[in-house]
Amino acid sequence: MSITSEEVNYLIYRYLFESGFVHTSFTFQNESHIHKSEYKNANVEPGALIRVLQKGLQYMDVEAHLNEDGSQTDCNVPLTLIGPHRCDILAEDGTNEVIDRSVPATKREDGFKKERDVREKDAAKRGKTDKDRRRGRVISQADGMKEDQQRATSASPNPTPSISSKSQRKRTREDAAIDRMDVDDSGSVGGADIEINITETNSINGSDKLIPGGESAIEEGQRKLALKNVQNAAVIGPENLTVLEGHEHEVFSCSWNPVLPYMVASGSADGTARLWQVPATSGGAVGPPIVLNHLPSLAETKDVTALDWNPAGTLLATGSYDGQARIWTPRGELRWVMSQHRGPVFSVKWNPAGTSIVSGSADNTTIVWDAETGNVQQQFEFHSLAILDVDWMDDRTFASCSSDKMVQVCQFGQNNPVKTWTMHEDEVNAVRWDPTKKYLASCSDDGTAKIWSMSSDKPIHDLRGHRSQIYTLQWAPTTFAVKPDASLSSNGYHGDTPKAVPILATASFDATIRLWDAEHGTCLRVLSGHTEAVYSITFSPDSKYLASGGFDNTLNLWNTEDGALTRAHKGAAGIFEVHFNTSGDKLAACTSNMQLIVVDIKSL
Repeated sequence: MSITSEEVNYLIYRYLFESGFVHTSFTFQNESHIHKSEYKNANVEPGALIRVLQKGLQYMDVEAHLNEDGSQTDCNVPLTLIGPHRCDILAEDGTNEVIDRSVPATKREDGFKKERDVREKDAAKRGKTDKDRRRGRVISQADGMKEDQQRATSASPNPTPSISSKSQRKRTREDAAIDRMDVDDSGSVGGADIEINITETNSINGSDKLIPGGESAIEEGQRKLALKNVQNAAVIGPENLTVLEGHEHEVFSCSWNPVLPYMVASGSADGTARLWQVPATSGGAVGPPIVLNHLPSLAETKDVTALDWNPAGTLLATGSYDGQARIWTPRGELRWVMSQHRGPVFSVKWNPAGTSIVSGSADNTTIVWDAETGNVQQQFEFHSLAILDVDWMDDRTFASCSSDKMVQVCQFGQNNPVKTWTMHEDEVNAVRWDPTKKYLASCSDDGTAKIWSMSSDKPIHDLRGHRSQIYTLQWAPTTFAVKPDASLSSNGYHGDTPKAVPILATASFDATIRLWDAEHGTCLRVLSGHTEAVYSITFSPDSKYLASGGFDNTLNLWNTEDGALTRAHKGAAGIFEVHFNTSGDKLAACTSNMQLIVVDIKSL
């Protein structure tokens, strides 16, 4: 193998020219005499220099993490071209250990032992746990869940499982990532309204406030109601399902192409995303998926944590635990690798115009990327802990939420947040703008959801009622026509005429889903059909149905008009994410047993 200076110069020239540095590339061409080289007319694919550097980084990654005894070091810090590499790994005792890979291994081990002793003493003083790692591996076999259950047992004689940290929850978005099922990117609130009476026929009696401890009677009643509702629901059978297999680990996230209604992307802990072409009817043949291989990582946590299609359906953005965001074509071609974050990427979202991508990371920052070039447009460093979710308001303005309990609204080009909200009392798990972009909803481990307006520094509604952490939330794509109830006239309902209102759904670790009138802050329904935490919810495009999935292995389909549980599927594994396609005739569900399940709604 040999490399000549002429080859290197030509690749540099092509990189400069392709990047738009016209004058620089012209000067470099003349000074390096490329125009006289034998390679002057060489047929080189665009981005050749970047691909060579990426492969070089891959080799350097192996070299940096291969120990003298042949073992490999699990490291979560991305390797960079510039500067020494320092590994930040999670030790067996739960502390984070930093290894300078620019130091020889023998000296490194001696220094590492001293540093570890100091960190152990410091951690003992501060009682530091490792909640900062947040979203990344669902401990479905779970030592973490066992510990939580033991803690819950000491607090209550008949507890339900309590999962306190997202790092011990799903991904195991427990350190990996997902909530994301955007319902409708069009921003339209048109379509047929749903008519709904204000009742709670699927709820049980009891206080709507969080009650620390002593909840066993309420929870047991909720559990019995959920089991009864599931038993009364029609079954989603094998004849209604298409099971997509091929992933080698848990499938954390899925996203339907907004233009090609039967193309769905899935992201997994195996370090790949896959593009599937689903048959129009259940039972049809499924071809092999297009596999999007992310760069190999020696770390165990190489999860693809987030997926999002651009509005035109021509590009897919992915976020990964390796700290990089990537852009792919529907043919599986890697367009850009975007490397600026210093920690796992938990969320990626396209702006409405499809010109920019915002990513949120465990490095406490958000970055807006130019989708055309893959370059950083602006990095925002306003949060003090991991970013758990992001969502665009318009083409230049987005919201972010964090483990630091804050919600912030940032605008491209501004050096300070345009809005900061600090009313949550625990980690904020998700944020979503409503279809009109008038309201922003957030949900938190403090058991509340809040609705915000840019015109106010305080929430316009503080939604309370869930008895545990709220993990995710979704706006209905269309408004609901709500029939007033006499007992609620003080909340703004008058007369007998139904009123069209925006609807917000929240899903909680108390195993319930709640539908809220977002205009008046009123709970319209409590949906009980799960016996364990509900991880994901999604509305159908016409808002007539709501699907939910949880770690009780159950996929439920609800009628939003009357709150009835119409269909249920009891699977063999926990469900991390559910997502309707844009035509509403397909429902995808990601599972912990390496499958992507697709329900044919028309066959039900």
